[in-house]
Amino acid sequence: VNAGSPIQWKSETIDLGEIPQGKPAKIDFEFKNTGKTAVIITNVKASCGCTATDYTKTPIAPNGNAKITATFNAAAKGVFTKTVTVTTNAEEAPKVLVFKGTVI
Repeated sequence: VNAGSPIQWKSETIDLGEIPQGKPAKIDFEFKNTGKTAVIITNVKASCGCTATDYTKTPIAPNGNAKITATFNAAAKGVFTKTVTVTTNAEEAPKVLVFKGTVI
């Protein structure tokens, strides 16, 4: 955890457990801006084409909340671990968020 970061993630790793094959799973990574200036999400990149992303496009004011949503298509059975890399104006290094589970 970067002590200087104004971004406080509710969870950086989400375990979905068992999810059904062929039914897209939606994962929300939520955070709060604990800093004194607005946070802007500049880029969100999924680790594979099987995951679509959406995120808060407007600046997140101090004490404001925002979320990154990943939608995983769950096409193949088996254990999976996927990442979503988030770049903001508040942190030098991108934050890597993880979601995992088993498609049954």
